[in-house]
Amino acid sequence: LEEVIRYKCLVLDHDDTLVNSTATIHFPCFCEFLKEVRPNAKAYTLEDYFRRNFDPGILPFFTEEVGLSPQELDYEFRFWQNYVKPRVPQAFSGMREILERHKRQGGILAVVSHSMKDAIVRDYQENGLPQPDVIYGWDLPPEQRKPAPWALEQIMAQFSLPASELLMVDDLKPGYDMARAAGVDFAAAGWAYDVPEIEAFMRKNCDFYFKTVQEFGTFLEED
Repeated sequence: LEEVIRYKCLVLDHDDTLVNSTATIHFPCFCEFLKEVRPNAKAYTLEDYFRRNFDPGILPFFTEEVGLSPQELDYEFRFWQNYVKPRVPQAFSGMREILERHKRQGGILAVVSHSMKDAIVRDYQENGLPQPDVIYGWDLPPEQRKPAPWALEQIMAQFSLPASELLMVDDLKPGYDMARAAGVDFAAAGWAYDVPEIEAFMRKNCDFYFKTVQEFGTFLEED
C-alpha cells in the first residue's frame, strides 16, 4: 500500500515545536540574565514569557518592555549562546516517527526558527532525527527572519514548489504571520504549553490546530 504524502514540504519551527526548549533552557536563561542586568525588574513566570514570545515577539519584548539597550541586547545574545551550548533540549515524543515517515515518502524537511542554525543541527543529531534539507535560523539578517516570508519564498524557489505543497508548523504568532504572508497553510503546534489566549487565537485563526504530537501525526497520515 503506497503511503500518502499530504504536503511535499514540512516547514518546522524548532523551539516548542520539535524540541521542548523554552521551559527547560530559554526561560531559565532569561531569568539568569535578568538577575544580572535588571536585578530589580519584575519577576516573569514561564506563562508570561510564552505570552510575550507569542506577541509582540522576543525582540520587541526585550527592547520595549524589558528596555534593553543595543549593547545589552548584544550581551544578551552572547549570554544566551553560552547558556544553550552545553544544554540539549529533548525532542517531543512522536516527532521522530513523523519525520522519518515524511522522509521515507520522499518529503522535504525545512526548518525556520529563531534559534541558531548550529544549535538546530546539533539538536537534530543528539535526538537521532533525520537532518533537515534546509535550515533558516536566527543567523539571518533581521529583515529575513520570521515573521518575514523570505525563508518560505526561498524554500519554494529552491525546491520548485507551489505554496500549496508547504505546511508551516509553529507554536507562535511570528510563524503564523510568516505563513499567511507567503500564502502557505499553517498548523499550530499546541503541545508545548497551556496558555489559554494563545490557544484561543490559534484555534480561531489557523488552518489546523493540534494539541498533541499524535494528533499532528494522525493528520499527516490521513488521505
